[in-house]
Amino acid sequence: MAVVTGAARGIGAAIARRLAEDGYDVAALDLDEGACEETAAAVTGCGRRSVAVGADVGDEVAVTRAVERIAAELGPPVALVNNAGIQRDRILSRMTVTEWESVMAVHLRGAFLMCRETQRHMREAMWGRIVNISSTAALGNVGQVNYSAAKAGLQGLTRTLAMELGRHNITVNAVAPGFTITDMTRGTAARVGIDFDEMVASQVSQIAVGRAGEPQDIAQAVSFFLDPRSGFVSGQVLYVAGGPRG
Repeated sequence: MAVVTGAARGIGAAIARRLAEDGYDVAALDLDEGACEETAAAVTGCGRRSVAVGADVGDEVAVTRAVERIAAELGPPVALVNNAGIQRDRILSRMTVTEWESVMAVHLRGAFLMCRETQRHMREAMWGRIVNISSTAALGNVGQVNYSAAKAGLQGLTRTLAMELGRHNITVNAVAPGFTITDMTRGTAARVGIDFDEMVASQVSQIAVGRAGEPQDIAQAVSFFLDPRSGFVSGQVLYVAGGPRG
């Protein structure tokens, strides 16, 4: 079975549904358990078992309890997608320590804690799949020093865990989305006072394939990494951005 964090909506919800279609039972985890009910219902609609779980991925005790609950209700997790994330955008001179630390807590501390708690089940099974959701922001993005640093950190985490866990038949990879239409990107436009359609048009003008990404595009890449047939692919970062980046 698979655990998807940040599964209440957007990319996380799309990943959960896709994994259910691929044959996984899925635990949909987010800060608000009630917000995950729709995703869990979509999974069961695909004929798979699911549970909605509320937990702060940056809280060590909450993560431990969440994984214990998931293992008890659905069985030991052998696949993990670290998708939970937040944005607190601001240029460096105006960024607060709280804005820096809150982003690091969700993206990096959260991924570390989720990996640490689930990997023991994967090691016992001698099989596992971990996918961390990074971003093209890892290559640098004005006004996102915290987010960019966190997403770059996830790539380092990915490569190191691939080295550590490979002998247990566990692969660790990352997917780095480009501009994707989600509630988060809509919220970004609202915060900076830009019309969302104008934002989309501006972004699309720089994308080789001539369109914005959709959550299903990211789910497709995650599905590849979690496929049992992808066992010889580990420590990789796949940019899903409609063209080459960096």
